[in-house]
Amino acid sequence: MLRRHALYPLSYGRGALKARGLYRPREDSTGRTDDRTTMQIAIIADTHLPKGTRQLPAGCVERLCGADLIIHAGDFSTVPVLNELRAYGPVIAVHGNVDDYEVRGALPETAEVTAGGALIAVIHDAGPAAGRLERMRRRFPRADAVIFAHSHTPFHQTAADGFQLFNPGSPTERRRAPHHTMGLARAEDGRLTFELIELD
Repeated sequence: MLRRHALYPLSYGRGALKARGLYRPREDSTGRTDDRTTMQIAIIADTHLPKGTRQLPAGCVERLCGADLIIHAGDFSTVPVLNELRAYGPVIAVHGNVDDYEVRGALPETAEVTAGGALIAVIHDAGPAAGRLERMRRRFPRADAVIFAHSHTPFHQTAADGFQLFNPGSPTERRRAPHHTMGLARAEDGRLTFELIELD
């Protein structure tokens, strides 16, 4: 299930987040499984940083800091962006097509993580829209959902059996999408609920 929620840009940055108790540095996750029955997951992709004065919106950072797990579906561009995310919380991530050699050396092409009893697969490019759901189901046969990116266009699809595809769009480079966006997911007792967050 996908819910849309609009968020207008916040007027504070990381320093103010620290003052408000919203910035909580934590160590990166080293495992692929979390046995908690309920987890809140923040999902971003296609950040393409650094680029001029562009940065992650404050509303995005706030949600990253508040999540139990951060998933990035590729196209960071550079390692410092990955390191910034790791300062906010545990990260599961894959590399994308524009990532430099350091990012490609640090991250896999695909990843899988169990959160709240649900198995989530992550890939940057899920290929053409035609046949995408069945293609991803074949590639990740054990997954309850696949998170992907590359198009910068938010997307959510649920099959009759509950298998889901989710693209969070981009918080920094919306291209043809009407808004800068990110995703939130709640994983509870093996069920996943996705929410698209509009950041402007």
